Amino acid sequence: MEVLIRKALQHDCAAMMGLIKELAIYEKEPHAVTVTLAHFEESGFGEKPVWEAFVAEVDGAVIGFALWYVRYSTWKGQRMYLEDFIVTEQMRGQQIGKQLFDALLAEARKRQYSGVVWQVLDWNTPAINFYKKYDGVQFDAGWLNAAINL
Repeated sequence: MEVLIRKALQHDCAAMMGLIKELAIYEKEPHAVTVTLAHFEESGFGEKPVWEAFVAEVDGAVIGFALWYVRYSTWKGQRMYLEDFIVTEQMRGQQIGKQLFDALLAEARKRQYSGVVWQVLDWNTPAINFYKKYDGVQFDAGWLNAAINL
């Protein structure tokens, strides 16, 4: 099986939305995805794109992706924020996630960001164990997530 890791293109958005919904089900939030495909496409490929992504493709099908944007830390400067990272359940365990994550880290280094940050649910043991394989990964205790939905 040949896996192609490449930058996402607008025509990948529908497949990516399918994976976003799969991730929401896995994270026990199946009704939380409210973004439309049109908004998702505009946000990534419109006049003022706010996100970028790598996709993993096998036989022409998108089977995973890593979506990020730039965030700014007053303490650390520009950092890559990994918003979503998923490989479809049927394709897990084949090093595809590692290929995606390595591409993400290489991109962050190329752009000279000061780091990559993301969130992982405390009960998601497979994801936590995946991240622990990378040197230098730190998990911050003591922070609570906060948001206001408008």
